[in-house]
Amino acid sequence: MPHSYYQTPSILERLISAATYVFPLIGFVFIIIAVLMKKDMKPFLKFHIYQSIFIAFALWLLVTGLGFALGLVSYIPIVKNIVSMITFYLNLPLFFGFSVITLVYFIFLVYLITGALIGRKSYVPWVSDIISVNLRGQL
Repeated sequence: MPHSYYQTPSILERLISAATYVFPLIGFVFIIIAVLMKKDMKPFLKFHIYQSIFIAFALWLLVTGLGFALGLVSYIPIVKNIVSMITFYLNLPLFFGFSVITLVYFIFLVYLITGALIGRKSYVPWVSDIISVNLRGQL
């Protein structure tokens, strides 16, 4: 097949790539299906699936780590009050029911999904570099 075939992702690839950012489990399913069928995924789809899984795992680590750290800090009286105030204001609904944290995450997701839907690789510093290096020769 011509080289341009691999450069232009189909609408189905774009939709799957966008969906993996909202539901990373979709990416796992596609990886499992590709392995079981012994098929190789297109580079565009592979990049977005691996990036979405990496971001979901990193977010899980961040939330778990912060929860653990806040649990430890809650035993220090003065620091506990400061951290409680910061946490309260960051989680306070401000814009259309979104807190500052959820609004930033929502904007980030819109960026990733838009990039996938228009057929481009959404660049996330450090994360996209790691995915590209680990998939070199395949992208």
